[in-house]
Amino acid sequence: MPVSEDIRDILRKIGLSAYEIDAYTALLEGGQMTALEISREASVPYSKIYEVLNALKEKGWIKSSEKRPFKYYPVSPVEAMAFTKLRFEDKYQSWERAIAEELQPLYEKQVLVERADLLMLHGQQAVLAKLEEILKRAAKEIMVAAPEFARPILASAESLLGMVKKAVNVKLMVAGKTEDWLFLKRFVGISELRVRDHMFGGGVIADGKEAMLFLGEDKPSLVIWSNHVGLVGFAREYFQFLWDSSAKA
Repeated sequence: MPVSEDIRDILRKIGLSAYEIDAYTALLEGGQMTALEISREASVPYSKIYEVLNALKEKGWIKSSEKRPFKYYPVSPVEAMAFTKLRFEDKYQSWERAIAEELQPLYEKQVLVERADLLMLHGQQAVLAKLEEILKRAAKEIMVAAPEFARPILASAESLLGMVKKAVNVKLMVAGKTEDWLFLKRFVGISELRVRDHMFGGGVIADGKEAMLFLGEDKPSLVIWSNHVGLVGFAREYFQFLWDSSAKA
């Protein structure tokens, strides 16, 4: 029975050898067969056939009768894949435990200075320079949450927004009255604008990989940049929560 090379490649990736694939597909076509018959139909050397069949049984792809002469028959491919998935999950969990027990303590004891994944930004120049980097790097998505104190900055932000690639989807969420932000409609790079009554601080998230966060009410009392996976992920989820509860401008 012809089997596409794509399927053979998948079967190889999940742990079946070439002989095992040939033996299994021969059983799919021929039904119950003896080892000798499988050897002939699948072109597997008879000296190897029992090794191949025992491996397939252990991996959950075939079964056999309990009395001699033993006859082998295929398990449903869907059932075999489900068994394989469970087997891989069990292996992964054991690997994860072993790694955690032996390597994690070494990591926690290490005294090397790691690359900073969080920076505190001081001064308008430092903030604008980092913002420029973020906007230039973005390839897919930019999320902007702008509190009221950011309105003067965005009013003169055409040069910054001009750095954003055309393919980038820009979501902008602002705080305050809708009419105070209508000037943003002229920026063609913004895919959607939403407004909410109040926002404590704000920020910019690019591609879900890095974020600049502004904390404060009347003015930014703290500005930080981070590419820490956990922090950026939390910021993105919180932005989406606020976005879903905001009104379209």
